[in-house]
Amino acid sequence: MREHAEGAVAEIARRIGDFVVSSVTGGPEGPDDMRPRDWLVDILIALAAFSFGCAQLVLASTSVLYVDGPFREMAGLVNIVPNRYAYAALAFTTLPLVMRRVAPWPTLGIVLACFFFSSGFMSGYALTAAGPLIAVFTVACEWGGRRGLIAGAVSAVVMFATPTPLPSEALAAVLRGENVIFIAAAASAGFAVHTYRAYVQETKRRLEEAERGREELAARRVAEERVRIARDVHDITAHSLSAVAIQAAAAERLVERDPAAAREAIADIRSVSKGALDEIRSMVGVLRGDGPAATAPAEGTERIEDVVAYLERAGLVVQCSLRGYDKERVPAFVDMALFSLIREAATNTVRHARASRVEIVLISTSKTASLSFSDDGVGLSSSDRREADGHGLQGMAERIGALGGTFGVRGENGCVLTADIPLEGFHDGSRQG
Repeated sequence: MREHAEGAVAEIARRIGDFVVSSVTGGPEGPDDMRPRDWLVDILIALAAFSFGCAQLVLASTSVLYVDGPFREMAGLVNIVPNRYAYAALAFTTLPLVMRRVAPWPTLGIVLACFFFSSGFMSGYALTAAGPLIAVFTVACEWGGRRGLIAGAVSAVVMFATPTPLPSEALAAVLRGENVIFIAAAASAGFAVHTYRAYVQETKRRLEEAERGREELAARRVAEERVRIARDVHDITAHSLSAVAIQAAAAERLVERDPAAAREAIADIRSVSKGALDEIRSMVGVLRGDGPAATAPAEGTERIEDVVAYLERAGLVVQCSLRGYDKERVPAFVDMALFSLIREAATNTVRHARASRVEIVLISTSKTASLSFSDDGVGLSSSDRREADGHGLQGMAERIGALGGTFGVRGENGCVLTADIPLEGFHDGSRQG
């Protein structure tokens, strides 16, 4: 029990020590944060408060003739003129304001103590409360919260208990009440400035976060656009170059045996390469802003016969089933995505599968559009898919995933690519591709 009490006392002492140290070493704006301009402002404030107090002492000085009443024994002319001690007391209650932001609490304590002990020795005039008011305002402005409330409450008590040189208790009570009201007003103004600063800082922080969010969003969109462009370029070049390679190999075999067929293969090479080059030039022109974007519909499943012919020229037997596929009820972007997948799968089959047969099945319902592309080649294991060179499978998965669909690859016996894209919500335009 005793150890617990000693620990509690030590904790209280530590917190009091931390409070005193933080108060003496300065507020949120410590000495290291003060710029020459800040020091100049505080010096001017201290001098202004001192000058105001001096002016008040001079204007309040007068000659009074007491002729009767409670001052009968002092009947005659009495000069109430501030002396050098009054100006010294005024200096102690105002000039410490130079340190108001470096050490708010010590400054408040000094000016309050000087005001309290000096006020009772004045002869017929009162010191200005400008020093305590500015000190209370500074503590509330710099610290706010609980410390500002403590500073205001302590200052109000001190100002109310401060002795006054006025002979009338009613006038003294009025003066004390005015000082307390002024202290409350100063503390309230300090809280208002503190709240405004916090609001400005929070607004600035949120604006910076919003700016960072916009930059991150822009960077993410740039990355997504880069991936999309890379995927489109891959779709164009991979299929076209594969077709060129096949036709070139055929022309090489037929150049001596069947020159006419070789010339036909070379013509196909020219046509395919020209088409691919035109597509790439069009894409580059749009990216550079050299010309308007193409508005013609992109290729869809109506060009599937070209893919079938490409596979057949490569020596594969192709079985293509479109009986369960209603192209008119499938949105154009879904149809284009399925065709891109078919074209990419055909290119991969020709280049890597060493297959002899390909089966393409397209099916659509009111809810989904599905594709199955299979071959009887060497297949593709999970490790092969992870180590596969190029971005074909990744591009397929991204293209289908962007439409909310699922993409799958099975490669045990041959290779089977499947894609299912939901159509619900596309028809009424509520979903975007």
